[in-house]
Amino acid sequence: MVRTRFAPSPTGYLHIGGARTALFCWAFAKKHGGTFILRIEDTDRERSTQESVQAILDSMRWLGLDYEGPYYQMDRLDRYREVADRLIQEDKAYFCYATREELEALREQQRARGEKPRYDGRWRPENALREGLMPPAGAPRVVRFRNPDHGEVTFNDLVKGPITVSNEELDDLVLLRADGIPTYNFGVVVDDIDMDITHVIRGDDHVNNTPRQINIYRALGATLPKFAHVPMILGQDGERLSKRHGAVSVMQYREEGYLPEALVNYFARLGWSHGDEEKFTREQLIEWFDLEHISKSPARFDPQKLAWLNQQYLKETDDARLAELAAPFLKADGCDIAAGPPLARVAALLKERVNTIEELADAAVYFYRPLEPSDDLKRQHYTAEIRPAIADLRERFAGTEWTREKINATLKAVIADHKLKLPKIAMPLRVMVTGEAQTPSIDATLELIGRDEVLSRLARQLQAFPA
Repeated sequence: MVRTRFAPSPTGYLHIGGARTALFCWAFAKKHGGTFILRIEDTDRERSTQESVQAILDSMRWLGLDYEGPYYQMDRLDRYREVADRLIQEDKAYFCYATREELEALREQQRARGEKPRYDGRWRPENALREGLMPPAGAPRVVRFRNPDHGEVTFNDLVKGPITVSNEELDDLVLLRADGIPTYNFGVVVDDIDMDITHVIRGDDHVNNTPRQINIYRALGATLPKFAHVPMILGQDGERLSKRHGAVSVMQYREEGYLPEALVNYFARLGWSHGDEEKFTREQLIEWFDLEHISKSPARFDPQKLAWLNQQYLKETDDARLAELAAPFLKADGCDIAAGPPLARVAALLKERVNTIEELADAAVYFYRPLEPSDDLKRQHYTAEIRPAIADLRERFAGTEWTREKINATLKAVIADHKLKLPKIAMPLRVMVTGEAQTPSIDATLELIGRDEVLSRLARQLQAFPA
């Protein structure tokens, strides 16, 4: 049975890289009929916050990544101490009393000699005995792992291929800090063993941790999971992804009006592919997902491509759902939705023209409250020449049956009677009623705004025309 896990630290919001890792773990488990586990690694007590925990949970829920859990490392401290005690009893770990100052001095000496900074094993029992070191009374102590002195660690990364590291490159890492809190490399191994994790799929910034973790697995006599390290995500300029590239938290995308299905689709394509397919459903992702087609090269985040993909999903989304999603944006903008046309009909008219729900709401404002045209638009379209035709049009609109077809017929009649071309009257009309230079078809727009509101806006704007 395949069992994967996503194990974020709640020291900030869930960002693109973490969300993609979670998605890959989720999709792989779903593909194989397995279980996807969420584990919160909350042992950084200074930086972990409940707000960050909630942001992770909200993001997972919004993306639709269902999971077993969540489990919290701080609820498992007794278990880590139990495993550490076992390793000490089996002479696979030991207490270390080196102070922070001593370790920093050691590193400085090693750097001065051109050596790689590393712990020198001074508190290994045999070394302490030989040097006559005695544990200081009441001094804080950590538990260190006795890393093998010789040999090597080899594992077959399911993305990167075979990787070998000499044990001589690895020192005795800390397992438990002086306060009894496990370090990352120890906690993650104990958790993965206890939770029967079969596949560890994570970012390739963890590749260097893997040999250390494998040695701990072996010391505990545990079966190794399979490892797959996914290359990082870069900005379009090839630099490490940051906020300036558009790398905001997952929930920020919801606040900006992206659809979760578009985010899932786009995140899946960041470093994984199924042929040339750019757009696919969640079900297709589960059916197609594999580790063999994860790229060995870093992915590049493209905000424009994400916006395009979101637009494709918006076009296919039910109008009632779009209305429900757009309503909070409009209310925040001071619009009384109940006083205007059905928002679902407005969404149907606008959704081909926007990339996000936020843009949809912005484009819908003039259906719910008048927008004053800019002075530049007035100078361009409010002319004495066109005023008689607009005034005539307003009078005829008062008696027009308010359907798109009848509005169009009235508009054509005024154009013919005043010997005008359509743009000559349509542009001023559009600006007067909507405050904008670009809208959907003018007859469809007027129909939705409603006759009384159109007449009112025209009357008010006619006063701004030159005599």
